[in-house]
Amino acid sequence: MRHRGFSDRIAGIPRSAIHEMTRLSREVDDVVLLSWARPSSDTPEHIKEAAVKAIRDGHTAAYSESSGLEELREEIAKKLSKVNGINAKPSQVMVTVGAIEGSAAAVMALTDPGDEVILPCPTYSAHISQIALAAARPVLVPLDEKKSCALDLQAIRAAITPKTRAIFYCSPSNPTGAVFSQEQLNSLAEIAIEHDLTIITDEAYEYFVYDGARHFSIASLPELSGRVVSCFTFTKTYSMTGWRVGYLHAGEDIVRQIFKAHIPLALCAPVVSQYAALAAIKGPQDCIEHFRDKYKRSRELLCARLDRLGSVFSYRRPAGTYMMLPRIRIKEGADSAAFCRKLLTEARVSFSPGVEFGPNGEGHVRISFCVPEDEINRAFDRLEKHFKV
Repeated sequence: MRHRGFSDRIAGIPRSAIHEMTRLSREVDDVVLLSWARPSSDTPEHIKEAAVKAIRDGHTAAYSESSGLEELREEIAKKLSKVNGINAKPSQVMVTVGAIEGSAAAVMALTDPGDEVILPCPTYSAHISQIALAAARPVLVPLDEKKSCALDLQAIRAAITPKTRAIFYCSPSNPTGAVFSQEQLNSLAEIAIEHDLTIITDEAYEYFVYDGARHFSIASLPELSGRVVSCFTFTKTYSMTGWRVGYLHAGEDIVRQIFKAHIPLALCAPVVSQYAALAAIKGPQDCIEHFRDKYKRSRELLCARLDRLGSVFSYRRPAGTYMMLPRIRIKEGADSAAFCRKLLTEARVSFSPGVEFGPNGEGHVRISFCVPEDEINRAFDRLEKHFKV
C-alpha cells in the first residue's frame, strides 16, 4: 500500500531499470557488467594530483561560489568559444554536479506544472524523470531508426502544442550512439524560433565521435542567442564519473533563473572536484584522444561480436558515445526487461533494458563498451554459448 504522504510525482516515476540491473547483478556471481555507462579508465594522474593539492591547501572546509570557482568558469568560457563555437562569458556559465544536475535545474527553471517538453526518443532516462519531477509532461517523439536514429523533424513539429515550452535532446546520444548533424540541428533551431521554444541539450559525450562524425553545439547559432541551455560534463571527457562535476551555459537571464533551482538542489559542486576539473581543462588534452581511440577499438570489437550473433541482435554502428542500442530479433526480446533478467541469471551478462529509454527503446538492449576488451569477449563468449551459436 502506498504511504499517503508520498508525492504522486515520485510514486509515478518507475524505478530505474539501469540501477535495478546493477542491483540484481550483485546477487549473481561473476557477472560481466555491460549495463552501466561507467568507464573502466582511471582519471589522469595530473587531475588526481590537483585534487590532492586542493585538499592539502585546505580547500575542503568551505563552499565555493554557488555558480562555481571563478577561474574555472573563465576557463570553461574559453573552452566553449574554442571547441564549441559558443560566444560565452563566465557570467553565462554555471558549474554543476555533473551534467545531470544542470539539466534538472534547467527543467525546473523553464517549466511549470502541466507544461510539455519534447524529447526525441529513445533518450537518456533521467531526462524523462527530470521533467516528471518538475510536474511537467515529457512528450516522447520517436527518432527515425531507419536513418540511423536521426531526428524526425516533421514528427517534432507535429508534437508541438500551446503547452510546449522546450525541446530537450542528447547528442551524441545516450543510448543510441547517434550524432545529430548540423543540418538537422539547423532545422531544429528554425522550429524553436518559429514556436518560441527553448532548447536544452545534453552534450556529455561531445568528444567521443567516430568515422568522420562531427559534434555540433546548437548554441553556436547566433539566431538562438538566449534560447539554449547547453549542459556539459567533465565526468565523461576526462573519465571523472565519480567526481560529479559538470557545467552549463545559457544566456545570463536564463542562468539567473536556473541559479535559483541550483542552490536548493546542490548549493555548489564539490569544491575539490572543481579544482580537479580546473586541472583537467587547463592541462594536457591528449588523454581525450587516448580515451576516444580506446572506445573506438572497443566499438569495433563489440560490432564484430554482435555480427556473430546476427540471429539474435541487429544493430547500427554508433557514431558516438560508448553505448549502442541493438534490436533484439528473437521473440523473447519483446519484453526487454525480462530478456535482460534472463540473460543475467542464465548467461551472467548484464545489459540495460531498452524500455528504460522510452517506449521506442522497447525490444532493444543498451550495451556499454567503455570496459576492457577482455570483458566484451568474456560476455559474448557466454552469450554465444547461451544462444548456441
